[in-house]
Amino acid sequence: MNKQQLIEQIRRKKSFLCVGLDTDIYKIPQHLAKSDDAIFEFNRAIIDATAPYCVAYKPNLAFYEYFGGESWTSLEKTVDYIRNKYPEMFVIADAKRGDIGNTSAMYARAFFHEMNVDALTVAPYMGEDSIKPFLQYPDKWVILLALTSNQGAFDFQLVEDKAGVPLYQRVLERSKQWGNEEQLMYVVGATKAEMLADVRRIVPHSFLLVPGIGAQGGSLSEVCKYGLTDECGLLVNNSRAIIYADSSERFAEVAGAKAKEMAAQMANELSKINFK
Repeated sequence: MNKQQLIEQIRRKKSFLCVGLDTDIYKIPQHLAKSDDAIFEFNRAIIDATAPYCVAYKPNLAFYEYFGGESWTSLEKTVDYIRNKYPEMFVIADAKRGDIGNTSAMYARAFFHEMNVDALTVAPYMGEDSIKPFLQYPDKWVILLALTSNQGAFDFQLVEDKAGVPLYQRVLERSKQWGNEEQLMYVVGATKAEMLADVRRIVPHSFLLVPGIGAQGGSLSEVCKYGLTDECGLLVNNSRAIIYADSSERFAEVAGAKAKEMAAQMANELSKINFK
């Protein structure tokens, strides 16, 4: 999916919601436990309920790797289901890969060619040669970790050099030599919304993937205040507050209602910038 197709999807739905599929077998409703593939059945119900209100899904790979082949098959079935029933959706593999060039090339092939996701989260700290292999696929996206929402971000990302420039800003600046706004997005945590102004100064037209709304306490209005562009420029992720909003047999219905509520808030924010 290219940038214009993503923008059109946001315009059509008046939403920039990304639903995170952080599907923990120990948290899904008990009545699904007897299913042959409980993870997939949970995901399918969540997807069907939230699809009218979101533009993207983001499975977190950690939740599909810890049971080995069985749960990896659940991931593949989930991606195939989205591709077949909701082909307009933007699919992000939240894998946070990044290694030396030949290894990155294999990761890129696995996710972009074999699994056919639209985007992959990548750690940038091994530099250009670790990122370039991911940028060789037309209409596929690299989402670089820039300024994350966890407390540990202060350990490295905000450390300043002798010129007083934080490391995350150096990453943003250098990455513009590797790819452009048609290829690169950036992870910027909602819990650091006020820093979005500095991010936008460096990458004014790039899309940002913003986690941290909901369970982590980030504010949608603050993110929009500093991060929205005239092309929207945001994908705001919400995982736990939507997919685990209810644990009864009504879980999907409640998840859909939560997604609808958030989409309505997003439509309101988009109206403020006259995004039509």
